[in-house]
Amino acid sequence: MDLKQHYTSLYNQSIEKIAADTYQIDNQIDSLSDNRFGISLLIRPDSHTKKNIQGFLDELKQIDPELYYYPSSDIHITVLSIISCYDGFDLATISIPDYAAVIEKSLVEIKDIAINFKGITASPSAIMLQGFTNSNSLDDLRNNLRKNFTNSGLEESIDKRYSINTAHATVARFRKKISNKDKWIEILEKYRNFDFGNFKVDKYNLVYNDWYQRKQFVKELHEFQCS
Repeated sequence: MDLKQHYTSLYNQSIEKIAADTYQIDNQIDSLSDNRFGISLLIRPDSHTKKNIQGFLDELKQIDPELYYYPSSDIHITVLSIISCYDGFDLATISIPDYAAVIEKSLVEIKDIAINFKGITASPSAIMLQGFTNSNSLDDLRNNLRKNFTNSGLEESIDKRYSINTAHATVARFRKKISNKDKWIEILEKYRNFDFGNFKVDKYNLVYNDWYQRKQFVKELHEFQCS
């Protein structure tokens, strides 16, 4: 897959939907009865990159403060959703050390990964950063996890929703109709190829999370330091 072409195609299709008011509004963000939880392996960007991301989001907020913007604490790259969020998932039903052991095994011989957030893309329901890696190591890690969890007998729902193969990060969601659509799109175009930063992955985090990875719901389960 040509990643740049993939991101560009996503952006063009989604901007058309935004311009035509056919984008998807997420009605669950403010729901008090949303009980969708799961576990995921994450990468979080460094502080310098997060500062640049917030600069972009601040400009969008000035145009429309009512949309959902991710705080720095919640911005992440999903390596893999090991148990995709579902209503009623109970952390007490799984053995965290068993999951950590499978991940440790999957990380063996994975080389250093560096990620560059360069430019933005979109989906019909969200705005995302375009992530590019320095090698195939993230793909290798995901494939190791898929194989090792399949063979583990542990509860998992990897790739059940969709097969993840990019290093994107979601930073904004449409929870209401965009109030000043033309100006909002103008800011998106301004940041279409903006370089938000390059960072080396120094750790991975296994977390219990809600659908949006909100800090108040996330529980850190295990941290894996890169050697």
